[in-house]
Amino acid sequence: MSQHFLVSAKSRTLSLRAIYAAGEEANYTAFCKLRWEDTAGEPVCPECGSLSHYKISTRRRFKCADCYRQYSVTSGTIFANRKLSFTDLLAGMCLFANAVKGVSALQFARDMGINAKSAFVMLHKIREAVASETKNAKLFGEIEIDGAYVGGSIRPANLAENRIDRRRAEHQTGKRRVVVTMRQRGGRTLPFVATSEAHGVQIATAVAAKGSKLFADEASHWDALHGTFDTKRINHSVAYSLDGIHTNFVESYFSRLRRMIEGQHHHVSVQHLHQYANEAAWKEDHRELANGALAYRALGRALNHDRSKYFAGYWHRNG
Repeated sequence: MSQHFLVSAKSRTLSLRAIYAAGEEANYTAFCKLRWEDTAGEPVCPECGSLSHYKISTRRRFKCADCYRQYSVTSGTIFANRKLSFTDLLAGMCLFANAVKGVSALQFARDMGINAKSAFVMLHKIREAVASETKNAKLFGEIEIDGAYVGGSIRPANLAENRIDRRRAEHQTGKRRVVVTMRQRGGRTLPFVATSEAHGVQIATAVAAKGSKLFADEASHWDALHGTFDTKRINHSVAYSLDGIHTNFVESYFSRLRRMIEGQHHHVSVQHLHQYANEAAWKEDHRELANGALAYRALGRALNHDRSKYFAGYWHRNG
């Protein structure tokens, strides 16, 4: 029997021990090479694009020789105004990559030796960065579509006579959402958070390229897809797969997402559900990459992403 990739030596190309053994200078150099990949790590001014600069070696900063602006390798990125060392940041990326079904902010805080609020923000910044990999992406070819409902559960009362029918609309919390997901066979996974699975019809029209073949289950709202796409349906009460017609790949993504939410986070707010859905999709799409490749891929996205619109100064708002 062949060995599964995830338990093979090829899947382990980066470790915390190796990161800390390399030292701050080597890890700083890795940051420079990922930030300024086109110039082999030579600094480029984020203001005017000039390559001419002076080094301020005592603070690992640079001063542009043309516009005189001072900048660093993390200026204007997800990690702008960082307080952690480059070694600690790279270790955090390694922990993020190793947690194939996600890592809670509390566990991350303990592993990193930082407080839970800092861990929460750092993880969400990383999620925002990796999600940018599929921003405005289009899917084509064979595409599966389905939805998974998340949250909004109501705890039943202790006494039987006090229990309500939790299925009725008047007893809903209003926090239940559905993650409508489209997954291209052999391609990317794109999740979208909506209030109803029926919204997936509009999502499919916007995301799937013309001429694509869609695969869906027998839910009635998917009937509308037949007018736009070549659509195949699978009746799960009969079979999960028949002659190549199935939604098993998108269900595989839902399995990862549910384990992430139920096993690691336990509760995910409506406000941040899309972040967790995007993390699960990114890890599902890159599940066959070694952990080192994952960590550096995520770091590269973070260093080439603008400052976070949502989490820069997150805990100082409304203060």
